[in-house]
Amino acid sequence: MTDTYTITTGRRRRVRLFPTRPTKSRVLASWARHAVTIAVLVIMLYPVVWMIDASFHPNAEIGKTFLPFTGSYTLENYVAGFTASSTLNFGVFFVNSFIIAALCVVGNLFAATLTGYAFARLDFPLKRTLFALLMVTLLLPYQVTIVPQYILFNELGWLNTYLPLIVPKFLATDAFFIFLTVQFIRGLPRDLDEAARLDGCGNFGIFRRIILPLLGPAIATTAMFTFIATWNDFLGPRLYISDTNLYTVPQGLVQFVDSTGESSLGALFAMATLSITPLIGFFLAAQRLLTQGIATTGLK
Repeated sequence: MTDTYTITTGRRRRVRLFPTRPTKSRVLASWARHAVTIAVLVIMLYPVVWMIDASFHPNAEIGKTFLPFTGSYTLENYVAGFTASSTLNFGVFFVNSFIIAALCVVGNLFAATLTGYAFARLDFPLKRTLFALLMVTLLLPYQVTIVPQYILFNELGWLNTYLPLIVPKFLATDAFFIFLTVQFIRGLPRDLDEAARLDGCGNFGIFRRIILPLLGPAIATTAMFTFIATWNDFLGPRLYISDTNLYTVPQGLVQFVDSTGESSLGALFAMATLSITPLIGFFLAAQRLLTQGIATTGLK
């Protein structure tokens, strides 16, 4: 019995009735790829799962075993984390981090969209040179600019405030997000701009009415990466903020380690677990737009 038949429509063509069964080698290769993927996933997620599980264990049980979901459970670590200081609640650190992260997101979106539109659509002197210099800044490590920035902010009297962390975001200092926006705008048809000009729109009108509504994926990507980088930033706040009332979450986590190197692991893991929940929520909310934004980076 054959699994093909012939269709005559001026030219004979043999069509297969049933799909070809995968060979044994292909099945084994597929199983091997899935096994490797699962193994890598387990390796990557194990530290996070262990930390979350350890946050519910008493301090005496933490570190006795590396297998999660064993031993007794308690919520005392979360209570101790929020009440570790008699003068300051850990919730203040969360509020401070949210304020800084939100303002940094707004600053990067403001600067990246406007600067990206200028480089992608407008013509002005030294445009290519300035864009090349902007891309060169991607090669500079953050540590190279720490000393001159610290001197500048000290002269401005901005130390022990949030200004050194927020104001640079409004001045287009993150070249990666500008590059991402430029590439995304270049992929938009210029016919939309010409049609808007015929209706009487200027450059700002085109940006506000045409370009900005189409920048959803690029905006989501910029907001996501800015929020994550700002929320997890320890070096910046450590350099410029010395007032405990202005501490961020990463600085607050350090308070659980005393000068002798001993730490309250239960409370530390509990607050660390809470600190990653905003990042997970932000990612889940913007996952679709984030994927589109990453996919369009570098494309025309």
